[in-house]
Amino acid sequence: MRTTPHTHGRPPRSRGSRRRTRPWASAATLLGLALTLTFTGAASAGPAPDGAAPKAAEAEPMAVLFEDTFDGPAGSAVDGRKWQMETGDNSGNNHERQYYTPGNANAALDGNGRLVITARKENPGNYQCWYGRCEYTSARMNTAGKFTTTYGRIEARIKIPRGQGMWPAFWMLGADINNPGVGWPNSGEIDIMENVGYEPGTVHGTIHGPGYSGGEGIGAGYTLPNGRAFADDFHTFAVDWAPNSITWSVDGQVYQRRTPADLGGDRWVFDKPFFLILNLAVGGDWPGLPDGSTVFPQQMIVDHVRVTGGDSGGGRTGRITGLAGKCLDVAGANTANGTPVQIHDCNGNAAQQWTIGTDGTIRALGKCLDVSGAGTADGTPVQIWDCNGTAAQRWVVTAARDIVNPNADKCLDVKDNSSANGTRTQIWTCAGTANQKWTTP
Repeated sequence: MRTTPHTHGRPPRSRGSRRRTRPWASAATLLGLALTLTFTGAASAGPAPDGAAPKAAEAEPMAVLFEDTFDGPAGSAVDGRKWQMETGDNSGNNHERQYYTPGNANAALDGNGRLVITARKENPGNYQCWYGRCEYTSARMNTAGKFTTTYGRIEARIKIPRGQGMWPAFWMLGADINNPGVGWPNSGEIDIMENVGYEPGTVHGTIHGPGYSGGEGIGAGYTLPNGRAFADDFHTFAVDWAPNSITWSVDGQVYQRRTPADLGGDRWVFDKPFFLILNLAVGGDWPGLPDGSTVFPQQMIVDHVRVTGGDSGGGRTGRITGLAGKCLDVAGANTANGTPVQIHDCNGNAAQQWTIGTDGTIRALGKCLDVSGAGTADGTPVQIWDCNGTAAQRWVVTAARDIVNPNADKCLDVKDNSSANGTRTQIWTCAGTANQKWTTP
């Protein structure tokens, strides 16, 4: 899902999974994100065929990059260091009917290590929605500006609500969504789990990007066996995300994998930082309106959210600072191959959000930090380029705070030892000077 629009979908381009477009809340409360979500005709995955062992997602030990186990006193709001609340009526996107409230009004800890997002048929604040006086309240939260990740395992253990018109979701949006010329769906969207109330036993996983968004999103559905409903118990919803690959699972049972080969020539936009979103929508084009059978309040209960990094490129994300406290920056936030990497005053935008990958890459804006032409000479410029696994894109961060390209055996260096904004970077023989020292996430 995303923080902006959702659109009810038609069956996917022979990929399976339903969708719609979604949006953020308002710009003021949500960093001004505007997006859209979608789903496509659902391909159901159930148990493995007879004689075939179920394929479980691998669970080797991995570094924990983000975790919230929602510990705290009953009634407390979520941890503001990890999450920000979105407020408003989602700008009418997807024709949802809820008003997302701030604080702990509809999202609170239960005192037993769980987050409870509650949808109610009420309007205590005389909230106004796109259709008039709001009929329902609920909550939505995200980690934008607080945590992003590129690759890794992203999971949540959730007990979803039940009932016609309910629309719970756990999803991710590209952190560059607010960058000029990006927006949705160019930012990319990864729906880890969505459910619509009229399908109590099925969840959907979907990707959205340029040329495959809204009703054309690519994904599949997973259906529990024996007529069971997801609202009856907790289930773990996860994606294992690697360069050029995203794999979905429910309770360890893998049900789909997507790669650039599934896009029919459209652009893969899933090799850059994304942030997390949890929400419970009421009504909308995809789930339809609540009816007389829908009981309120309804709750989406979250036991934990966890992001771990493995050997598939995941890592630590944040800013890299160097000479005079300036940030390592992609010039002009331009994502074109060959864009120079420079230093600039830190401003928190996506051009200064770098992921130090466990695969030896350093990435921003979906591209890799790259030595131009795989050069090894002093003064060879450093740029961003499509990640390609070459030695020109391998880096080691040392205990001495050097960033070294082993292929050249040279250090990342601020040209001419200048701290002026826009000063380009290069590789140079490691000398231990201030223009070669960096603080990384």
